[in-house]
Amino acid sequence: MKRKLKLLLLLSLSVFLVIIILKKPKNSIPESIEQEARIALGHFPELNGIPIEFKFKKNIKKSVMQAQPTWSGLLKPKNKRSYVILISEKFKISGEEFKTVDVPKDVLIGWLGHELGHVMDYQQRGNLNLIGFGIRYVLLKEFIKKAERAADSFAVSRGMSEYILKTKRFILDNSEIDETYKTRIKQYYLSPDEIMEMVKELDSIKGNG
Repeated sequence: MKRKLKLLLLLSLSVFLVIIILKKPKNSIPESIEQEARIALGHFPELNGIPIEFKFKKNIKKSVMQAQPTWSGLLKPKNKRSYVILISEKFKISGEEFKTVDVPKDVLIGWLGHELGHVMDYQQRGNLNLIGFGIRYVLLKEFIKKAERAADSFAVSRGMSEYILKTKRFILDNSEIDETYKTRIKQYYLSPDEIMEMVKELDSIKGNG
C-alpha cells in the first residue's frame, strides 16, 4: 500500500512538472501601469521575447517592488525563462497609505526600470547560480547591496539614468517617507552622485568610441 502511494505521488509530481514546463507564459501588464511599463521595457531590447508578468500584490516586505523568476522558469534553459515583477498596491508616507500607481509617472518608470535591471542580471545566470543568488540574497546583507547596485547599474547603462534619479530623489528628498525605507535605499543602492558619475563614464566611453 505504501509503495502504491509513493508511486502515485511520484506520478502526480511528474505530471505537475510536465504541465509547468510545457505551459507557455506570456507578458502580462495591468492596464493602470501599461504605459509606464512599456516605456521601461523599451530600454531593455535584450528582454524582447522574455515573458514578464507585472503583478500587483497587497504588501511586499521592505520594498515597493520585487522581481523574481517563476518556478517554471527555473526548470527551463535561461533563454526560455519567465519572470514576475511584484508591485505593492500601496506604500506609506507619514503613516498614511498611498497607491503606488499614483506616484509621478517618471518615478514609477524608474522603479520598474530598476526591477527590469534585476531581470537582466538574472538572465546572465545559470539555473543553479540563480537559485544560489536567492539563498545569498536572503542570508547576506553584502550580497543584497551587490545585487541592488547591479540592478541600478543595468538600468543606468540602458539609458534610464534620469528615471532612476527621479525615483531616488522622490524617496530620499521626501521628508515624510519612512526613515527605515530611506536608510535601506542609502545602504544598498547606488546614490544619486554615483549614478551621475556612472553617466559621465558612459558618456566618456561613447565619446571615445
